[in-house]
Amino acid sequence: MTISNALASIAVESLSESLVWYEYLFGRKADARPMADVAEWKLPGGGWVHVATDADRAGASTVTLIVDDLADEIGRLEMFGIKPVAKAIGHFFSTAKLRDPDGNLIVLSQPQPGTY
Repeated sequence: MTISNALASIAVESLSESLVWYEYLFGRKADARPMADVAEWKLPGGGWVHVATDADRAGASTVTLIVDDLADEIGRLEMFGIKPVAKAIGHFFSTAKLRDPDGNLIVLSQPQPGTY
């Protein structure tokens, strides 16, 4: 089997209540709305992030998004009131952890030079 791509899924209590937060996160409206309770964003590398109403799983999702400039992303998100709950600098990545309105963990991660 060859895996050629991925679709990351995030469960929220109510998409209509979470949609603006995710639009701020991605810096744009969803690239696709295949169903009323689903919004999807296409990533430059080809993958997708799928956010959907699923009250039973809401708040239990974790997604790591690779960014080019972590400081710029944090600054941009703070303009919308979205602040990291934790930050870390490691040998391979610098990270900032965010929580969406349902408590899902969104990790922004910037590779250290020469490691990605």
